Amino acid sequence: MADPHKPADQDAQAYLRGSQAIGEQESTYSLFMSLAKWGSLAIGAVLLFLTLWFQPGGSFVMGAGAAVVFAVVGFFALKSKPAAH
Repeated sequence: MADPHKPADQDAQAYLRGSQAIGEQESTYSLFMSLAKWGSLAIGAVLLFLTLWFQPGGSFVMGAGAAVVFAVVGFFALKSKPAAH
């Protein structure tokens, strides 16, 4: 946090652009993308399940079955692929 007793210019001048290690940036980006990818799949499966369960004429079994199929297909679509050479 900035020190309230010194001017803001000194904090801006103390910052060194590019001072974070590249490995840290790569791991942070990789973690964020992984959480966003798998979190989106989980939210989509839950929404599909709830939508099919609570619609008029819907059932728990239909919603659960569709959500499981969606999650399995999504898992295989989103899992990491081997790097191309």
